[in-house]
Amino acid sequence: MSDTGSVRLVILGSTGSIGEQTLAVAEDFPERYRVVGLAAGRNVSKLAEQVRRHRPEIVSVAGDDEAAALRSLLGSDTPPRVEVGADGLEAVAVHPAEFVMAGLVGALGLRPTLAAIRAGRSIGLANKEVMVTAGALVGRAVEESGATLLPVDSEHSAIFQCLAGQRRQDVSRLLLTASGGPFRTWSEARIAGATLKEALKHPNWDMGPKITIDSATLMNKGLEVIEARWLFQLSPEEVGVVVHPQSIVHSLVEFVDGSVLAQLGLPDMRVPIAVALAHPERLPLSGPRLDLAALGRLDFEHPDTKRFPCLDLAYAALRMDEAAPAVLNAANEVSVAAFLAGEIGFASIAAANAAVLDTHAARGRSEPLRDLADVAEADRWSRAQAREILERERHRE
Repeated sequence: MSDTGSVRLVILGSTGSIGEQTLAVAEDFPERYRVVGLAAGRNVSKLAEQVRRHRPEIVSVAGDDEAAALRSLLGSDTPPRVEVGADGLEAVAVHPAEFVMAGLVGALGLRPTLAAIRAGRSIGLANKEVMVTAGALVGRAVEESGATLLPVDSEHSAIFQCLAGQRRQDVSRLLLTASGGPFRTWSEARIAGATLKEALKHPNWDMGPKITIDSATLMNKGLEVIEARWLFQLSPEEVGVVVHPQSIVHSLVEFVDGSVLAQLGLPDMRVPIAVALAHPERLPLSGPRLDLAALGRLDFEHPDTKRFPCLDLAYAALRMDEAAPAVLNAANEVSVAAFLAGEIGFASIAAANAAVLDTHAARGRSEPLRDLADVAEADRWSRAQAREILERERHRE
């Protein structure tokens, strides 16, 4: 706790969906949380609004141009300390605070989150790529530093809640639920021709564009499988996926006696955010409550990996070497960006990801990840491969 008795809060990715909702929860409990650090990218206007409202001590932006723009927007207001780039993200991550919300999207979040872990912070982990790209490294860093990782993805938070008070040796398997995305009932041919507007129309959640596309391909669920394997230290075979279109059951844990515990609730990312922020307590959040009688039914089905091959790619990566998940994640970031830019069709996302992963497997490498340099090299190689593959495809068209 700070001298005022409040929890000092740092948010990495403050202008994104998770960042904004974390600030909303903190605003509901002003006597409990004090925002001391905000890390954003290029959305300087939104960051300026957040700075005026919360008066943080330090902020970071993408570069010098954004820093100048922020200072201009703040005008005569006393500005916080402004840092830039990757070093700026890390400076915010290790700023004195009790809690760090890791809400960045993509591999960009690895370095600052690892820095916060090594500083011994309590960390709300909403940036799944941290565990996807460097799960083994992160696990060792947590053990060495004594940091606390609290999952914020709704599925991993649900598992975390179901495991409370349970012995890990009694766990048989985890079941991550997937909404199925906007194309759950679509044919394979129709999915292949999906437009950007259709892919961005998630039926249950309000998320950023990259995560929303990942939900449409089920890559989001594949990345969550990889994350769960490392967060909860289980084998890939002990992590399953079930499609649940209502998104009421957020995930389940099956035990060795056949019992299954589930965490249920209306779709609302404020809940897993609040669970992490207040752990081991619960915050009295406002909002509608789940009415099971009114809901009437809950549906479940097996995922169709023929229509959604990205899910199988995640399991394939886990069966390869330690670098393979980082390779898959980087390839997916490139292919999704290309789809968002209108450069490729929807079906090309999975095809490009598979091609990069196959090329990596053909290299025959099996060395474990030693440090962030190894992760960065896997990421760099994969991005270059993905761009080359997509460029060849564009020329064929």
